[in-house]
Amino acid sequence: MTADSAPPALALRGTTVRYGDRVGIERVDLSVARGEFVALTGPNGSGKTTVMRAALGFLPPSEGSVELFGRPVGTLSIRQRARSVAWVPQEESLRDNISLLEYVLYGRYPFHSFLDRETAAERARVRELLHTLALEDRAEDGVLSLSGGERQRAILGRALAQETPLLLLDEPTSHLDIGHQLDLLHRVRVRARSTGVAIVAALHDLNLAARFADRIVVLSRGHRVADGPPTTVLSEDLLARVWGVDADLAVDRRTGLPYLIPRRIASERPRGAPSPFIGPVHVVGGGGAAAPFLRELSERGYRVTAGALHLLDTDAEVADALGVPCAIESPFAPLGEEVRARHRALLAGAKAIVVVPFAVGPSNLANLEDLRSFVAEVPTFLLTRPPIRERDFADGRAQAVYAELVAAGAIEVDDRAALLEGLEREVPRSPAPARAGSPGTA
Repeated sequence: MTADSAPPALALRGTTVRYGDRVGIERVDLSVARGEFVALTGPNGSGKTTVMRAALGFLPPSEGSVELFGRPVGTLSIRQRARSVAWVPQEESLRDNISLLEYVLYGRYPFHSFLDRETAAERARVRELLHTLALEDRAEDGVLSLSGGERQRAILGRALAQETPLLLLDEPTSHLDIGHQLDLLHRVRVRARSTGVAIVAALHDLNLAARFADRIVVLSRGHRVADGPPTTVLSEDLLARVWGVDADLAVDRRTGLPYLIPRRIASERPRGAPSPFIGPVHVVGGGGAAAPFLRELSERGYRVTAGALHLLDTDAEVADALGVPCAIESPFAPLGEEVRARHRALLAGAKAIVVVPFAVGPSNLANLEDLRSFVAEVPTFLLTRPPIRERDFADGRAQAVYAELVAAGAIEVDDRAALLEGLEREVPRSPAPARAGSPGTA
């Protein structure tokens, strides 16, 4: 059989999967070739994880078929599946503090009988893999001592150790800072191109999908609504139809790849929203975590400021589109003293501070540190989901500063509704000022 005639690594043909009376995906067609990197995207609940679980044989289709390398997945034994496809789930709790080397060696389990031990050659290959993932110096350390970014790379390493021809990644960049997101997806793309492994990754960030994937497949309410290369799939119309968000489409002149810049949706203020020009409320975030809060607070009539953020960060682009004053740093650089000074000036003028659940690394830890001088005097709300320990990529320093803020009087809130209720209670209302022009960027 020639390469051109070889069956695809993964094929869904008219596949419908149901959860009782509810449809997860309906009549979905999807084919992934060997060596291809496909990004699976869509709103929450669109069917991305269902596709993954159907490909693994966890969810049998009620209609249509699911095939791995030309064979119906339901006819394969668990060991045969484990030799064909590896899976990186959205979240995995590491409970036993075994060494990182032993944890990654778990990926060799499908190739051994019950009493077999891994060979010296396998241990050598895993050590080489740890070197590739920049984890070789942690090989003998317990997995519970790993940082969040290291832990995500360890889970990827265990999947790569299976040496399967198909790799599924379910939202592998969730809770990672931008540096770790770029690093992980770069490593995955290199793997696909250098070894011919087929990659399917569920991604929320369309711009990351466009940067790394060969194809983007968009799901909406269980249906496939778009499928093709990023240059043909990404469009302003797609974001409006599927996500309900207005955006501007731009092209990166260096790569020729498209990217979307979300902007404010022209809509009426929600019924019952507070009167205009309340605040200002300062939002601390990064990596796209602040974007929905910037939009909602602006549309609810709050004057909003933000920062410190990195140029090209989704949050910075949304702030610019909304006209939100913001302290901006160069891409990927640590927050410099000049930017921190502008950020502290915005904090000093705030009537309330909102800290969204953003990933905290060495480059943006200063955003939390600079709050110490304000939290006792300005109502400060800390959104707690996901918890800070899952977003701390600064070797525990973010958790330590977070604890200081709580001890100094910061208010922990679980969700958006609790935040809005707190702001209604804490933020004074002021008359609408005369408008001299659009606010700029600090």
